Amino acid sequence: MTKSSTKVTALDVAKRAGVSQPTVSRVFSRGSMVRKSVREKVEAAARDLGYMPNTLARSLITGKSRTIGVVVAYLNNPFYPEALEKLSASLNAKNYHISIFFAANLDDEVDPVIEKLLAQQVDGMILASVSISNKLSQRLNEVGIPFVLFNRGQLGDNIASVTAANYSGGRKAAEFLVAAGHSRIAHISGWQKSLNGQQRQAGFTDYLNQQGMEAFACIDGEFSREKAAQVTRDLFAGDKKPDAIFVGNDHMAFAVLETLKTELRLNVPNDVSLIGYDDVQMASWKTFDLTTLRQPANRMVEATTSMLLNMIEDPATLRQKIEIESELIVRGSARIPDNWPKSEK
Repeated sequence: MTKSSTKVTALDVAKRAGVSQPTVSRVFSRGSMVRKSVREKVEAAARDLGYMPNTLARSLITGKSRTIGVVVAYLNNPFYPEALEKLSASLNAKNYHISIFFAANLDDEVDPVIEKLLAQQVDGMILASVSISNKLSQRLNEVGIPFVLFNRGQLGDNIASVTAANYSGGRKAAEFLVAAGHSRIAHISGWQKSLNGQQRQAGFTDYLNQQGMEAFACIDGEFSREKAAQVTRDLFAGDKKPDAIFVGNDHMAFAVLETLKTELRLNVPNDVSLIGYDDVQMASWKTFDLTTLRQPANRMVEATTSMLLNMIEDPATLRQKIEIESELIVRGSARIPDNWPKSEK
């Protein structure tokens, strides 16, 4: 590679390759049609000179940074690292990259976050945390940044979101446990200030009520491992104990399972059945062998990126609320009803 104290430009590459400067720009613009022989010659010249495409300059010309901002609260829940990996791969395939913003809670101040987003010149946003205030989405609308809510719902019109069919998922969990003969079914719910947590609990309790039953208990686990573990201890401290538990996500369910087995010395599923929600990779590990509702992450990511990029290209794109059905994945943590159809593990 040629060493030089001056910055190598596209014009330098063009001269070395014997082509025009626009041809160099096309070679380094994904999707552009360039003959293979020309592309190879330009790429060889770029390597020799140590040329790197100036994406900032290109963004000034096109008005697009090719950057999507993703706001998350934390990555302790294994669903989010897995989802972020899929989002990054999906957007990279479309010549976009992601910039991650961490925000634990935006109930009070959203303007500093908006300023960071504007400074990064993001083309669009994916909001992937249930703890993010509705104020942020309102401000994003005001400043004209397209956004999609990922794995979080929000009431209101003209808000794009992609979630699992949470109400239906809650019903499926209750139906499975009732069919297995359980009568004292508790629910450690997701955060009840989030629409996801509310809908999963509503589906669960509505099915029980339609069967003439009531939940043994419904307690907000706040999507917290520590809270879920303590709720489990409390549930089994009295004379009457649950014989099954539906937990609002796998992150909490792992803590519940560990508490049941290691602290309370209970057999799962003989003493108590357990169902989670998400089907993260760890759920299939033999250590957990967790029966759970599978959040269809691949389909959710595909729908999210497709809708967001359409909104970036055409601001008039319809903002949809997309719900994708969750499949119940039957493993070893819950008693299996007689004649229950087998599902993919």
